[in-house]
Amino acid sequence: MKTKIAYQGVPGAYSHIACHNVFPGQEYISCETFEIAMDMVQKNQADLAMIPVENSNAGRVADVHFLLPDAGLYINGEYFLRIEHQLLGLKGSKLSEINTASSHPQALAQCSNFLKQHNIKSIARIDTAKSCEDILKNNDKTQAAIASKLAAEIYDLEILKPNIENASNNTTRFLIMSTNNTIPENDGKKFITSLVFHVKSIPAALYKALGGFATNGINITKLESYLVGGKFVSAMFYAEIEAHPKEIAYQNALDELNFFADSVKILGTYPAHPYRDI
Repeated sequence: MKTKIAYQGVPGAYSHIACHNVFPGQEYISCETFEIAMDMVQKNQADLAMIPVENSNAGRVADVHFLLPDAGLYINGEYFLRIEHQLLGLKGSKLSEINTASSHPQALAQCSNFLKQHNIKSIARIDTAKSCEDILKNNDKTQAAIASKLAAEIYDLEILKPNIENASNNTTRFLIMSTNNTIPENDGKKFITSLVFHVKSIPAALYKALGGFATNGINITKLESYLVGGKFVSAMFYAEIEAHPKEIAYQNALDELNFFADSVKILGTYPAHPYRDI
């Protein structure tokens, strides 16, 4: 039986490509939003969700971190995908004819230099590959889409200009999520643990909560804050640390974090992807 992987977008989207690369030959389920993709897994209609969380050029993907704590899922792995954006148009169209380019806001931001240079107006859409459907539907040679090579093949569009991204190292990080909270065996390799926590409302609470990681030699690779409850005085923190729960240093650091936090939720422990060492 094939593994079912839910992703946001339509065939040809970068999330679809990530699914292909990590789980070749499996079943890929197209979803309109990140929330629907996660919900498919939570309801056992899919085995895994492939969710983009950040890009090396455009930053974090909007809304995803807000969904992570309440999705009822755990992070089982990560994957880094090199993003190569193509300017796609109808067969026979030319770059000089293009007035508009539609794509996901992240993709538009990642190609901003090219669009500005060629005076092409950006049009935000829900997905990169979805923009290809728009081009076919509108049948207008002045309109283009920014999407992948796979999308060009699927929708039979012409690549008017390849690799138009601002940075040659443009890379998106994906999280692989499921209902499985099994912690992998500590085999001595590098592991990442993702967690969210809310510190107590006392002076220096965050400083003291994070102090346990410093004194125990644990590297915090990511720390982001989010307002919760609609108030500007209360924040939730999302963190990623290089540590495994079986390590004494991890246990000591978490003890200290729990002392200064109102709540701590572990979202998963998973092997660090080799891309981190490049």
